[in-house]
Amino acid sequence: MDLLRVASLQMESVPGDKAANLARIDQFAGEAARAGARLLLAPECSVTGYWWLRNLPHDEFAALAEPVPEGPTTQALLAMAKRHGISIGAGFIEVAADGRLFKPYVVAMPDGRWAAHRKLHAFVHPSLTCGDSYTVFDLPEGVKAGILICYDCNLVENVRITALMGAQVLLAPHQTGGCRGSNPHQMGVIEAALWHNRHNDPEAIEREILGEKGRGWLMRWLPSRAHDNGIFLVFSNGIGVDDDEIRTGNAMILDPYGRILAESRRAAEEIVVADLDLSLLQQATGRRWRRSRRPELYGRLIERTGDERPTRELKFEE
Repeated sequence: MDLLRVASLQMESVPGDKAANLARIDQFAGEAARAGARLLLAPECSVTGYWWLRNLPHDEFAALAEPVPEGPTTQALLAMAKRHGISIGAGFIEVAADGRLFKPYVVAMPDGRWAAHRKLHAFVHPSLTCGDSYTVFDLPEGVKAGILICYDCNLVENVRITALMGAQVLLAPHQTGGCRGSNPHQMGVIEAALWHNRHNDPEAIEREILGEKGRGWLMRWLPSRAHDNGIFLVFSNGIGVDDDEIRTGNAMILDPYGRILAESRRAAEEIVVADLDLSLLQQATGRRWRRSRRPELYGRLIERTGDERPTRELKFEE
């Protein structure tokens, strides 16, 4: 096929209310299907909520977890995908057969298949185990998709490996923008009052969403992930209240040249839809660069420098 129509969702999850969040995803899946999309991407931890998880005691956190694929969330997504006739991606908390807890992102497909990626750089709760493998799979339309969850996408090595494994489209569910930190050159907190007053003064919150705390920050690196690897990139994100932070949305879809095909510029839950012109892939600059690789020179990439530290330790010292 030459064109694949996809949709990216920005949504505000209700902390801990899986039923309400799944119902919201279901509503947007119907909207995406009516728009002709073959895939809907919801944000990281869209089913459970995200930032509030960090303060839960272990037992309460573990109580949210469920197995994949036999758990109720994966089964609900599979039923949803079949009903709407499109693939649907969403994130939650997983308990493995050995009792370890992971942060997965599951893509349920209308033909009954599913794919799951465990976040490689999980940090939101100390009980989480980081995943240890990459995820590339075939969508029903024959297009190869890869999944990297939020912080996973920050590391250029993760995106390059996913592309080398054959991914044509990178699915990038996030919870970002408006993040706290001590570095004045990164994002920064958005006042909650601006979000709560958005209906009366949408311009005030949208200035923040489109500025350095949101879109401005994303544009420093998201286009390069797509361009340098010659792949499409579908970015989904939370919007609105996420515990004590305000997420910025900025849902967007980029082509293999890092150009924005569609994006949200609004302080609201919504989907953006775009057609991926797969004919662009073969001659994309990033793909030609990949073919110029000299792997014999890159051994140092897998050598430890001694400066490596756990993602959680680095994240929470910001």
